[in-house]
Amino acid sequence: MSTKKDKFSFKDKLYMSLALDLAKAREGLTGTNPSVGCVIVKNDQIISIGQTSYNGRPHAEHNAIKNCVDDLKGSKMYVTLEPCSHTGQTQPCTNLIIRSKISEVFYSIKDIDKRVRGKTYKTLKSRNIKVKIGLLKDRVNQFYLPYFFNRINNLPYVSGKIAISKNNLIYSKNKKKITNTLSDRFTHYLRLKNDSILISYKTLNIDNPKLNCRLKNMENFSPQRIILDNSLKMNTKSYLFKTANKDNTIIFYNKAHKLKILKFKRKKIKLIKSKIDKHKRFDISIIMKKLYNFGCRNLLVEGGNELTKNFLSQKIFNQFYLFKSSVKLPKKDDYIEFEGFNKLKYNYKKRFKINSNFGKDTVMLYKN
Repeated sequence: MSTKKDKFSFKDKLYMSLALDLAKAREGLTGTNPSVGCVIVKNDQIISIGQTSYNGRPHAEHNAIKNCVDDLKGSKMYVTLEPCSHTGQTQPCTNLIIRSKISEVFYSIKDIDKRVRGKTYKTLKSRNIKVKIGLLKDRVNQFYLPYFFNRINNLPYVSGKIAISKNNLIYSKNKKKITNTLSDRFTHYLRLKNDSILISYKTLNIDNPKLNCRLKNMENFSPQRIILDNSLKMNTKSYLFKTANKDNTIIFYNKAHKLKILKFKRKKIKLIKSKIDKHKRFDISIIMKKLYNFGCRNLLVEGGNELTKNFLSQKIFNQFYLFKSSVKLPKKDDYIEFEGFNKLKYNYKKRFKINSNFGKDTVMLYKN
């Protein structure tokens, strides 16, 4: 097994770095399975690559082996996460590795899954395959933080996002646009990397959002829409209602008129009845558990003032993006000021760091 004294060559690091890039490219698109990257090398030449398939299967190692047209005997495999050694919906990747006569396997970190963790090393070594662990482990561990969080807590990894004007508004009736085009593109990137997106009916009724990914050629990877609507007050003429179906929309509600419920069910929307407190707010911790059971692993919250403040106060966010615009919005007629960080015991503001500058917009990132 790899020890602290083991040294990896520059080429080893290069191949694992490529495997990590492959994993990052599929982040958020592999269902309930982690995104893994794999590179196979022979005689210092890359002969195949693989990624976890969309929705999670087949695995990256399977794809790299099956896609290879060269003889794999004597080759080296570089994979970001410990290959599976248990039989699930597919045969173990270790079986494929052994049959292909790959001679050496580098995997960066052990899997947190108890069915896999530590078993792969013994399985491969028993067949005289060299195994090295720990290559680029710090970078790879950082990438898999959401996956570790999922497995340890049985909860989705939650990212928050809100855009505020220079004068701290998130909405103004006279001018709705806050951030610039570059910031908007990053928002769509966040939607691509999260399998689900959550808002309240209030935000829906004010903004009539689409909540889809509008990056070129990525529209089909738009996240599932989650709406909190305790009495089904969402506008049935809205884009989200018109485009809703059983696969793309979940609505959490508490109580509503039978005819209203019937109207939503005719659209085959998944309606989930859930308790509310005396302030008519849902128990977010219960909702997070239910979403995890529905297959949600990476959740983006694009809430308004109240919803964001609620998530912040309960420390639900694993990370939070604050988009700060250079534009001032008019405080006339109808407007909403962001108060999310006010009166919180936990000082979030001190933990924000500048993540990026998009033109005159600044994006601050907080991580739990």
